[in-house]
Amino acid sequence: MQSSSIYPLANPKGVRLGCEMCQATAHVMCSRCRVTFYCDVMHQEADWNGIHEKICQLLIPVRTPLPFLSSSKEREHCKEQLVQRQKHLIDLTRTVAQKLLFEGKHELAIPGALQSLRFVMALYGPHSAELVASQLLLAEASIGLWRLDEAEEYLAQAQWVVMKTTECVTTIQYKLYRTLGLLYTAKCDYDKALWYFADDIYHVTEVFGVSDIHTAGGYFHMANVFFKQEKMDIADSMYSEVTNIWKTFLGELVETEIQRSLWKAGISSPEPGTNLVDLEDVFDGAKEAEAVKVLHAIFNLRNQELLVKNGKIGSIAHTLAMLYYLLLDFNKAVEYGILALEDNEMVVHNEKEIATIRRLLDMAKKALSYPGGKGPSPSDWANSC
Repeated sequence: MQSSSIYPLANPKGVRLGCEMCQATAHVMCSRCRVTFYCDVMHQEADWNGIHEKICQLLIPVRTPLPFLSSSKEREHCKEQLVQRQKHLIDLTRTVAQKLLFEGKHELAIPGALQSLRFVMALYGPHSAELVASQLLLAEASIGLWRLDEAEEYLAQAQWVVMKTTECVTTIQYKLYRTLGLLYTAKCDYDKALWYFADDIYHVTEVFGVSDIHTAGGYFHMANVFFKQEKMDIADSMYSEVTNIWKTFLGELVETEIQRSLWKAGISSPEPGTNLVDLEDVFDGAKEAEAVKVLHAIFNLRNQELLVKNGKIGSIAHTLAMLYYLLLDFNKAVEYGILALEDNEMVVHNEKEIATIRRLLDMAKKALSYPGGKGPSPSDWANSC
């Protein structure tokens, strides 16, 4: 928490400062950025822990009046810089809020979601389709806190924007249907929940395809509903599909990182036109948190033998091993890699899979042998391949 607060007593006459969290009259100011206000210290602490610590200094140029510039070119450049800063803050606050939601920290997700909503309204206006993503984050946080009435209000606002705005394309609609599915799951209205999750999958498939991690989220939530209904065969099949999607996605990322290290070490050269994407561009903090949540949920169900275990625990364990390898948690990569190898050697007998797991284990163990367990240099890493 920041070290101190000061009270904004020297406000211009007639100016009312609103609390970041509730818009009530503010009495406390952030002593670091000096452009953020709160009704009390409790709301200041909630905002700090949820998002403000990450954006405190970024708010200063956004909330400080633009300087007077005589040149129209300079003024336009200054305005464009402001727009870019606002867009960055929208992306950052949404990503942080979504990550916290995947981690089950619903209360902490609210400040980031609120900030993203305010930045969107300031940049795009009160009727833009851009509002929907932020409204859905607030709805999901409310569902997690069992404030279902609040969730319904946010969802109603999002539905209104979707209906009234021609900008609302499939990429936004599927998120709306998914959140509605979560609401009705919380209400134990499983038929309605399944209907919305089916709509979610239909729309997300149109954009990303049937085997994308965006689609896997809809399959996962639908599988959870079938599990609650004790329709185990259907749930098992859908959890397996989710595992396979993440396994393919993470496997491709692992191979990409291997190729990148080979190039850096001078062991091989890229083919003309090859452009390896950066890990951070396709696997941000929110996606990492989603992978951890979803894959552990499936692993626990199989490990506790609530679903089929033999022959399937190896696949989910292999997927978790790759995930933790990419997250540089090599201890966990080894732990789950060993489980995956045992299941494949005893039950599945897939030689190609066994060879892939062994290579991953070798790389993770080699990484652990280096000081601090941070992994080898690119040349050492490449030699282990």
